[in-house]
Amino acid sequence: MTARLDANRLAPEGRQAMAGLQAYVNRSGIESTLLELVKIRASQINGCAFCLAMHMRDARAQGEREARLDLLPAWREAPLYTARERAALAWTEAVTLIADGHVPDAVYEAAQREFGDKELVDLTYVVVAINGWNRLAIAFRKPPEVADAAA
Repeated sequence: MTARLDANRLAPEGRQAMAGLQAYVNRSGIESTLLELVKIRASQINGCAFCLAMHMRDARAQGEREARLDLLPAWREAPLYTARERAALAWTEAVTLIADGHVPDAVYEAAQREFGDKELVDLTYVVVAINGWNRLAIAFRKPPEVADAAA
């Protein structure tokens, strides 16, 4: 994959605005391990290799177990995730795939039970941010940063 252009260099003000949203997300108080699971799941759905490589690396650095990363695409069938994580992953999928039917009431209710009002808004900003980063990386074909990348 050949990169198309460097959006960060060409529009530093846009990058700075996205970084501001990311800074808010990072300060939200939602546990960092859950933030990484959400970022990975949205990036899987969107097919963003750059963000997948980054957030898988970040999750591992935080001590995330390989089995949980391996089974994340099938989290509904895997007994490795807490109720809070399941609610966050369902919310992530619904918000990421919003054109497929909006956010179902059952998904909202489960997320609100686990997160409450303010945390649910913050979780939504997490999903909004990673979807934005995914779209930038995919649109401009930002290659993933991996040691064994094929040319």
